[in-house]
Amino acid sequence: MRRVSLSLSILAPLLFASLVVTGRRDAASARPRPDELGKVSFPTSCTSEAQPGLEKAVALLHSFQYTESEQLFRAAAKQDPQCAMARWGQAMARYHQLWDFPQAGTLEQGLVDVQEAQKIGAATERERGYIAAAAAFYQDNPKLSHAERTGAYSAALAELHAQSPQDVEASAFYALSLVALADVDHVDDLANRRKAIAILDPLFRQHPDDPGAAHYLIHAADVPELAPEGLEAARHYAKIAPDSSHALHMPSHIFTRLGLWQESIASNLAAAASAAHSIAGHHAEPHYQTHAMDYLNYAYLQTGQEAKARQIAEDELHVPGASEEDKLDHQAIVVARNAIELHRWKEARALPVPAIRPIWQDTTYFARAIGAARSGDARAARNAVEKLSELVATREAKSRKEGYPVSAEKATDLREAEAWLAFVEGKTSEATEEMRAAATREDAEGIANLAVPAREMLADMLLGLKRPAEALGAYELALKDSPNRFDAVYGAGHAAQAAGNLSAAQAFYAKLAAIADPGADRPELAEAKSYLARGGH
Repeated sequence: MRRVSLSLSILAPLLFASLVVTGRRDAASARPRPDELGKVSFPTSCTSEAQPGLEKAVALLHSFQYTESEQLFRAAAKQDPQCAMARWGQAMARYHQLWDFPQAGTLEQGLVDVQEAQKIGAATERERGYIAAAAAFYQDNPKLSHAERTGAYSAALAELHAQSPQDVEASAFYALSLVALADVDHVDDLANRRKAIAILDPLFRQHPDDPGAAHYLIHAADVPELAPEGLEAARHYAKIAPDSSHALHMPSHIFTRLGLWQESIASNLAAAASAAHSIAGHHAEPHYQTHAMDYLNYAYLQTGQEAKARQIAEDELHVPGASEEDKLDHQAIVVARNAIELHRWKEARALPVPAIRPIWQDTTYFARAIGAARSGDARAARNAVEKLSELVATREAKSRKEGYPVSAEKATDLREAEAWLAFVEGKTSEATEEMRAAATREDAEGIANLAVPAREMLADMLLGLKRPAEALGAYELALKDSPNRFDAVYGAGHAAQAAGNLSAAQAFYAKLAAIADPGADRPELAEAKSYLARGGH
């Protein structure tokens, strides 16, 4: 299931301030502003006129601001037609590592860029190493899998890193390639992430203002097991590159992993405002803003702010530059998440199917299946599960066609929905067994950032079966990998209370009160505070 991506009233003051400060900037200017994007060291043999733009383009590339980065690489190529590294940069700006894999047309364009760089010729061994790495990725072999291309690219960068260990940017790019390899080859996921961290952590400490070191360290640590290792970089990255909306957003990946909700909210408010400005200047796409809104919605839910979380669903329809279908898609994702996280089961069961391409409707049918099951409507749950099963099959077929690996195991979202269907049909042993299987798979492959953990769903199920002691244990395990989730903390308090463990109930309800925003309006919070006021009685 696609578990992805502000209130205009919330954003308005921030956007106004941003536009006041930056409104006089010439959007088409290629004049570099390195202090606002971090400090990179990227000497080349290109002319002195082209060099500042190249360094700014690399800084933008480090922060995944691909559109503006490509614009600057193209400008450098015009300034210096013999600058091979400008063509290398154009090729690398097409490779959106960790986001999406280039499809056939983009691979062809990247190959043209690389061949142009090779034709021009690089003046130094170091530059030839960069171009060779790009050539390894864009090689003209349609039979190569995503993992094979990424592996070839990473191996070439490993050689460059070994030959030039003092090259900060080569070290950073090599570490990023290891994270990309972890994404496409789950066999060595943690091993590659740890290898990347071993490169990036000392690099970050030696060069704290390099955007690549900080950014890629956050990505390498963006799993429950490693998240604490990315916290220092997360808190510093936005200071390094405040002119990048992605740099403002990216720390919230670690904040989300560690349950630091107020820091996530601040991060994504700033990111959404910055993205809106970049979109207006035609330097970025709408997804920079919707992605920040997605994380903001999730953080509002975890801090008990229902009204603010729901407002974002409406504001998805007003993101400038987004297509109407994209707006409806993002709204559907947020609406489904709100209904599930708020435990509004009848609302989830009755979610309207958005007028978007069917393959994007999986999130809605997932929410409808769970909402129907948890509100006792077995027939509606079965209908939704059957539709979800069709969509998952289509989704997986599309992924295979595009070269993405697809697990032989049942998709986690389908397994969760089928578990709740079994639950409402009275097949409780089958239900808990299926949900445990989903939790075990998440333990092995990692939990998506903005998802309800399967182990938390298992705890909900056990609590519904009046097995509170088991439920408490499951909630505690869920909170270990996904700390400070509102529903898990509340559920743990409720389970402890039902099991007669009053001290644990008090501790969990006190934590719920602590993580909630002062303006929280979720009714569960009032229940927790009432329990605490009664002294646990």
